Amino acid sequence: MSNSGSNASWWERAEKVLPGGVNSPVRAFKSVPGDPLVFNKAAGCHFTDEDGNQYIDWCLSWGPMILGHADCDVEAAAIEALREGASFGAPSRREVLLAEAFLERLPHFDQARFVSSGTEAVMSAIRLARGFTGRDVIVKFVGCYHGHTDSMLVEAGSGLATFGAPSSGGVPTGFTDSTAVLPLDDDEALEAFFSEHGDKVAALIIEPFPANAGLLIQRPQFLQKCRDLTTKHGALLIFDEVITGFRVGPSGAAPLLGITPDMGTYGKIIGGGFPVGAYAARRQIMDHISPNGQVYQAGTLSGNPVAMAAGLATLEKTGRPGFYADLERKGARLQAGLEKAAADNGVTATVVRQGSLFWTVFQPEAPRSFAAIDGSKMEIYGRMHRDLIDRGVYLAPSGWEVGFVSAAHTEDDIDTTVAAVADTFKSWS
Repeated sequence: MSNSGSNASWWERAEKVLPGGVNSPVRAFKSVPGDPLVFNKAAGCHFTDEDGNQYIDWCLSWGPMILGHADCDVEAAAIEALREGASFGAPSRREVLLAEAFLERLPHFDQARFVSSGTEAVMSAIRLARGFTGRDVIVKFVGCYHGHTDSMLVEAGSGLATFGAPSSGGVPTGFTDSTAVLPLDDDEALEAFFSEHGDKVAALIIEPFPANAGLLIQRPQFLQKCRDLTTKHGALLIFDEVITGFRVGPSGAAPLLGITPDMGTYGKIIGGGFPVGAYAARRQIMDHISPNGQVYQAGTLSGNPVAMAAGLATLEKTGRPGFYADLERKGARLQAGLEKAAADNGVTATVVRQGSLFWTVFQPEAPRSFAAIDGSKMEIYGRMHRDLIDRGVYLAPSGWEVGFVSAAHTEDDIDTTVAAVADTFKSWS
């Protein structure tokens, strides 16, 4: 069959051979108007679809491309590794080199284990937490997504906490019986749960800056309470930094917050655009994972040399002086421009930002919990998304998702985006 075609023709072919036409649900544009775009190349902060249209990309493959697409140094490192072998299924020097660079930036951890996705990292960390503590219960929060492993696909009900209500078909209730869901930003619920169930909790897992149902910046006091209560009750605190790791700062969120978790999960940036995940902890905990301990976890492509090479090149470049300060300046410029575009055109909107993460929500204040998000406003986001595509700007195809700033974005890219948003808002009046 032909390898050429338009967005429409490729989408028609995709729907015949892929469920919903996609390999990950949000790509199907079910939350925004129009059909998905099909892309064929990307460079820097721009990518091009099959119709030849170019867009400023603020999705960046959902976060990994902190240097931008097709960075020359990452590309060269990956090609060099590929020429030596795409996969060994055995130890290689690059996994050691990346682990050393990774842990140098995370001095609160002693060891890391590489896997192939953020979901796999969380799944493995939870299993290890249960094996280490000898307990079963995992605490998570409404609006925090930790991958699609069965025990994490749980929705909250009413009251202080809900045990075992799967939010996906195909997940037996028994798989989630030991997962408790609490509301974010609720000290009383957190204290009450640990008062009643603390001796059964293996771990509390939280995104330090929840960024999968909007960007829900938490009060430092709430996060500190998570630390204090897990310590008091002998449970582990897991920071899920698949999104925030090496994104919000050179060592992720933990040092910014001044809170040291017992374990961390990572992904995205540490693979430089290739499939990767990792979990890390101090040696006392990691000694329980196979082959040293009785908690089993394995993977054919774990520590894949091409992904390790790309991740190492990415960490090297993000570690250069001024890298994160530059991202902060760009993020602040974008935030100020978007807020002004909304205010000048009478649009009620708040731009929430943490470093190079940003999220636009069409309500007057930044929510801190999932319940505080006005879901009815997502229709406005969808309208904006469609209008911006027509103006050459690509945002995540869901109002619940965050955006990302990269080193490749220039002031001109930011100003062009702000002008497109302002023009969009003006056209609504």
